[in-house]
Formats: sequence, structure tokens, C-alpha cells
Amino acid sequence: MEKRKHTWILASNSPRRKELLGNITEFTVLSAEADESVEPGLSPDQIVEELAARKAQAVFERLSGSESVIGADTIVYHKGEVLGKPKDKEDAFRMLKSLSGDTHSVFTGVCVLTPEGKLVFHSETKVTFDELPDEEIREYIDTGEPMDKAGSYGIQGLGGKFVTGIEGDYTNVVGFPVGEFCRLIRNGKIIL
Repeated sequence: MEKRKHTWILASNSPRRKELLGNITEFTVLSAEADESVEPGLSPDQIVEELAARKAQAVFERLSGSESVIGADTIVYHKGEVLGKPKDKEDAFRMLKSLSGDTHSVFTGVCVLTPEGKLVFHSETKVTFDELPDEEIREYIDTGEPMDKAGSYGIQGLGGKFVTGIEGDYTNVVGFPVGEFCRLIRNGKIIL
């Protein structure tokens, strides 16, 4: 039986996800408008899987039914707190100060919806930060880079200078777990 070639849609406007996924396959982007509130008590992996599925579903429902959708969501998790995108500069400072000199987890959930079915998974990467002086944190915030990123930093940009260690998939921290996605492709769980 011949495998069907997918027409892929990425349910995200993230430039980082576009770049990472663009290294693997061709796709079109459709913005996902989905409720991002979550039930209290969910674990970090449940949160990102739920949000990725909502984003993918919101776009999938707008299509003709022959396309396949990839939704994703990334959070930083540290000491029992989910660190999303900062509300303002003070929120960014608070997050970066809490990450200073410690290890945190970055979770990305991915949902793949095709006419044949649904696959949801997540990836976790542990990231360790150096001890950060307040002045350096404020200088980084003044660049504007932290303001649209979970945990208030971009490992692929200026925020990478804070990182002293990483355990897991680097691309997961950037916003899309390329290694896990490709492993699922190799094992036939996802067909490009």
C-alpha cells in the first residue's frame, strides 16, 4: 500500500519553530487561535500536550480535511512554577533571577493531526544557568529578546550566554523537539 504524501500545516507563528521544522519538511503556516488556559494541577508534560493539541485542533477544524497539522507549545518549569512569556520587564527579571544559578526544565508538547489519526508527545530538556548578576539580567531584558519567550530567554540568541549545561535535545529548548520528531518519523509513527 502506497503511503499518502501529507500537505503539512504548522499551527504556529513562532519564527523558531518555522526554522526548525523547515529543516525537515515543507509546510504552510496558519495561526492557531486557541484558549491557552489550563486546569490547575496538571503536570508540565500534560500542560504542553494539552495546549499543543488545542492549537493543532483549532487549525485542523478550519481545513478541508486532507491536510495534516502540527501544533506545539513550550514552557519552562522551575521549582513547581510554569514560566511562560513574561508580562512585562519586571516579570522577565523575576523569572531570570529565579533561574539564576539553578537547573530548570523546558517542556515542548507536539500534536500531529492527520486524516488518519492523532499523535501527541512531549520532550523535556534540563538547562542549567550560571549565577547571574542583576545588572546583566537588566541589560539582557533591555535588548527585548526575552519578551516573547517562555522563561524570558532565548537559548539560540543572547540568552545562550547564561547556559552552563544542557541535558537533552537543544532544539526542544528553542521550541520544537526535532530529535524526537525525527525518531517518530523513522519509526513510522509520523509519515512525511
